Amino acid sequence: MRWLFAPVPLGRIAAFRTLVYLFVAADLVIFTPWVRSHANTPGELYQPLRVGRLLHLPTPTALIVHTVFWALIVLALAAATGRAPRVLGWLVFALYFEWMIIAMSYGKVDHDRVGLLVALAVLPTIGRARHGDKTLSSAGGWALRVTQIAVVCTYFLAAWAKLRFGGLDWPTSAVLAQAIIRRGTWLADQIAVVPGLLIVAQFGIIAFELLSPLIFVVPQRWRWAAVAFFYSFHLMTFAMITISFAPHLVAMTSFLSLEKVRPIVWIRHRLGRAPTPSPPPSPVREPAT
Repeated sequence: MRWLFAPVPLGRIAAFRTLVYLFVAADLVIFTPWVRSHANTPGELYQPLRVGRLLHLPTPTALIVHTVFWALIVLALAAATGRAPRVLGWLVFALYFEWMIIAMSYGKVDHDRVGLLVALAVLPTIGRARHGDKTLSSAGGWALRVTQIAVVCTYFLAAWAKLRFGGLDWPTSAVLAQAIIRRGTWLADQIAVVPGLLIVAQFGIIAFELLSPLIFVVPQRWRWAAVAFFYSFHLMTFAMITISFAPHLVAMTSFLSLEKVRPIVWIRHRLGRAPTPSPPPSPVREPAT
């Protein structure tokens, strides 16, 4: 329990919250604008995910899709300011959850959004958090920890799915070769011609995903290196087959000391304005009961 509720500065929560909510707004117009096309998709093609069936969510219509889209943009931008964190946070989570149900109920389900959805679900439980606040919060530590667990589960369960559906032959299959043929870049074409390299890469992917939970037991100095490796893995994936995993990468910032990244302070410093000094560290804030 101590590990699960390890306290973190509220400034880290504030930075993570701003990043997550800004990404939600950007996601709708950059990464998933195609979801709006379901406003005109015939209702009989809608095959809701199991959670959609359990919650008896309605079949998407033009009114539902466009309402969710515009309401989510407005509310996500408002939530990014840190105001009314509980009310706005729950509204953003509910609407984005519905946005994902609409997106993934027509035959294609992405697995790169699990960590982001978990982050959206737990952020409203923390309450107020100000940028630069050094007050330690165990509630904030719990929110970041469960997001980290969801991030790691994305890797581990991806390996499980590969072995479950592809069997032990998956590492020696032509999965990467097929992906390169479909959407490979110039870099991928140069790598693909090296004999046996794609097979080695597939064994490496399986090993990396199965061993990903070790990030929670390695010393902190190695944990930073592991997170850097995670990001480099996705950088290489994008460079080869243009798959970004953007929402997953945002959720993975839960491993980082985001409170140290304060662009507004940097801008004020550049303009010659002294930043307001941060208060000294305060005792741990326990979660409300």
